[in-house]
Amino acid sequence: MSQYFHIHPDNPQSRLIRQAAEIIRNGGVVAYPTDSAYALGCHLGDKDALERIRRLRQLDDKHNFTLICRDLSELGVYAKVDNQTFRLLKASTPGPYTFILHATNEVPRRLLHPKRRTIGLRIPDHAITQALLEALGEPMMSVTLMLPDDDLPLTDPEMIRDRLGKLLDLIIDGGACNIEPTTVVSLLEGEPEVRRVGLGDPAPFGGAPEQ
Repeated sequence: MSQYFHIHPDNPQSRLIRQAAEIIRNGGVVAYPTDSAYALGCHLGDKDALERIRRLRQLDDKHNFTLICRDLSELGVYAKVDNQTFRLLKASTPGPYTFILHATNEVPRRLLHPKRRTIGLRIPDHAITQALLEALGEPMMSVTLMLPDDDLPLTDPEMIRDRLGKLLDLIIDGGACNIEPTTVVSLLEGEPEVRRVGLGDPAPFGGAPEQ
């Protein structure tokens, strides 16, 4: 069974955050709250943990994984960002957006789209996530916690424990999250392109994609 931490969503307990970061460093897979839905996360360089998440979510090698970052200074290490893109990101982060960007060589190959060398990057506006990233001292690999046969992400930590308690190393209960995933915006071609409308307002990026 996984460990289960009750962590305050506004004032995270430092002791529990440190323990959670240690579990991730040691190869653990964690369910944690964000400013959109709950997500699954693991250490950036851990191949075995990444494969566990792939199996759990039933993801193929074309899925864009997301690096969860504390701020834009980290983001620049892992993505190729020009001045115009940086200004756009600065105006929209932290928040419930995932940005698809060209990856740098700092990103492990197994996290990338196999043909396009792209990566999803995100800076959540959530105290628990920010505290966890601060304790880790580096980004975390992440995907939305949406199971293969479900239409919506899991948002209730008790339900996550009931369904995944034997498959995860840690569940962080930070209260119920939003039911919507992030809005996904591609910044690959210079002009932003909204790929998926979620919790984040798509208007600053040209609105919803055409049907």
